[in-house]
Amino acid sequence: MATIKKRINISLPSSLDIMLSRIAKRDNIPQATKAVYLLGIALEIEEDMVLEKIASGRDTKNARFLSHRQAWA
Repeated sequence: MATIKKRINISLPSSLDIMLSRIAKRDNIPQATKAVYLLGIALEIEEDMVLEKIASGRDTKNARFLSHRQAWA
Protein backbone atom coordinates (compact mmCIF):
# COMPACT_ATOMS: atom_id res chain seq x y z
CA MET A 1 0.00 0.00 0.00
CA ALA A 2 1.34 3.42 -0.95
CA THR A 3 2.00 5.98 1.73
CA ILE A 4 1.06 9.65 1.59
CA LYS A 5 4.17 10.59 3.55
CA LYS A 6 7.20 11.87 1.65
CA ARG A 7 10.26 9.68 2.09
CA ILE A 8 13.78 11.08 2.19
CA ASN A 9 17.12 9.36 2.49
CA ILE A 10 19.67 10.89 4.80
CA SER A 11 23.14 9.85 5.85
CA LEU A 12 23.91 10.34 9.51
CA PRO A 13 27.35 10.72 11.00
CA SER A 14 27.96 7.97 13.53
CA SER A 15 27.62 10.39 16.48
CA LEU A 16 24.11 11.39 15.40
CA ASP A 17 23.19 7.80 14.60
CA ILE A 18 24.21 6.69 18.07
CA MET A 19 22.32 9.52 19.77
CA LEU A 20 19.18 9.00 17.67
CA SER A 21 19.29 5.29 18.40
CA ARG A 22 19.65 5.88 22.13
CA ILE A 23 16.86 8.40 22.48
CA ALA A 24 14.50 6.38 20.28
CA LYS A 25 15.19 3.32 22.41
CA ARG A 26 14.72 5.39 25.58
CA ASP A 27 11.33 6.61 24.34
CA ASN A 28 10.44 3.15 22.99
CA ILE A 29 9.67 4.43 19.48
CA PRO A 30 11.20 3.75 16.05
CA GLN A 31 14.20 5.84 15.05
CA ALA A 32 12.32 7.26 12.07
CA THR A 33 9.48 8.45 14.30
CA LYS A 34 11.94 10.15 16.64
CA ALA A 35 13.77 11.70 13.69
CA VAL A 36 10.51 13.15 12.34
CA TYR A 37 9.66 14.55 15.78
CA LEU A 38 13.09 16.15 16.17
CA LEU A 39 12.99 17.55 12.63
CA GLY A 40 9.64 19.17 13.45
CA ILE A 41 11.14 20.82 16.53
CA ALA A 42 14.12 22.03 14.49
CA LEU A 43 11.81 23.58 11.89
CA GLU A 44 9.86 25.39 14.63
CA ILE A 45 13.12 26.79 15.99
CA GLU A 46 14.14 27.88 12.49
CA GLU A 47 10.79 29.62 12.05
CA ASP A 48 11.18 31.36 15.41
CA MET A 49 14.63 32.64 14.40
CA VAL A 50 13.25 34.10 11.16
CA LEU A 51 10.32 35.74 12.94
CA GLU A 52 12.66 37.14 15.61
CA LYS A 53 14.82 38.67 12.89
CA ILE A 54 11.76 40.32 11.34
CA ALA A 55 10.57 41.56 14.74
CA SER A 56 14.03 42.92 15.62
CA GLY A 57 14.08 44.86 12.36
CA ARG A 58 10.76 46.46 13.25
CA ASP A 59 11.70 47.23 16.85
CA THR A 60 13.24 50.65 16.37
CA LYS A 61 13.38 53.72 18.57
CA ASN A 62 10.55 55.40 16.66
CA ALA A 63 8.40 52.28 16.24
CA ARG A 64 4.67 52.87 16.29
CA PHE A 65 2.79 50.52 18.55
CA LEU A 66 -0.68 49.22 17.75
CA SER A 67 -3.29 47.91 20.13
CA HIS A 68 -4.43 44.33 19.72
CA ARG A 69 -7.69 45.55 18.19
CA GLN A 70 -5.84 47.76 15.67
CA ALA A 71 -3.46 44.98 14.70
CA TRP A 72 -6.22 42.45 14.02
CA ALA A 73 -8.85 44.78 12.57
